[in-house]
Amino acid sequence: MKIVVDTNIIFSGLLNTNSTIGELLINSKNTFEFYSCSYMRFEIQKHWEKLKKISKLSEQQLADAQFHLFSRLKFVDEDLIPETVWKKALKFTQDIDVDDIDFVALTLYLKGALWTGDKNLYNGLRKKQFKRVFNTMDLGGLDL
Repeated sequence: MKIVVDTNIIFSGLLNTNSTIGELLINSKNTFEFYSCSYMRFEIQKHWEKLKKISKLSEQQLADAQFHLFSRLKFVDEDLIPETVWKKALKFTQDIDVDDIDFVALTLYLKGALWTGDKNLYNGLRKKQFKRVFNTMDLGGLDL
């Protein structure tokens, strides 16, 4: 199963690699293929100092955690996604959070599922009958 990973999932995984999120990312190689937008790397760097402060990890420990989690992701350049897919993704995100359009567009493009920790996005997409969105409890409940 192709799973598009939202930035907040990676934030959580970096803050605690031993959490359910960390376990899912690291130990489900035979069940899930994880993808994310290239832009997500920029978002992580943008919030690097905040991540260090919250996690109380050293620079090296956080960099190691990032390397480990990123090694499980396949990054896709958003420029590969056709305009028709972007338009469809906009319809889903425009009144929820347009900042999440990249993740929804990538999910549609890959014909995968979106994994998010954003309750507003999760609930909003579900209300719009976007059935391929999961939270951590949904994924953790699957038989790995």
